[in-house]
Amino acid sequence: MKTKSRGITIVTWVIAGLLCLAFLGAGAAKLTGQAMMQQEFTAFGYPLWFMTVTGVIEVLGAVLVVIPRASRVGAGLLVCVMAGALVSHLTHGQAAMIGAPAVLLVLAAVEFQLRGGFARALAPGSASASG
Repeated sequence: MKTKSRGITIVTWVIAGLLCLAFLGAGAAKLTGQAMMQQEFTAFGYPLWFMTVTGVIEVLGAVLVVIPRASRVGAGLLVCVMAGALVSHLTHGQAAMIGAPAVLLVLAAVEFQLRGGFARALAPGSASASG
């Protein structure tokens, strides 16, 4: 039993590290107004201020995902961002571009689940459920 717990811990930290690196980079590209990001958000029909909001959420999620007590919240934020990215690509004829967002969505969802997922959030007596 101890080995399984240790294995889950290692996997959890590896996924958290990958998510942190990926989303710090993606968030930084949005927050610094990289031309490629501006073109993408404009092509999707989103205002450029939404690019900044998305960048803030990505950086926040990246930081939170490596803080054990906040990692579930960070992973949840990243799941939401990647779900939005998938929808944006699919509704704008860019199905070929969903590879990276899909992988990041799955990793964030796995991290969320490994950190307790909805079961922990909704458990009686948990901080999330009580307030």
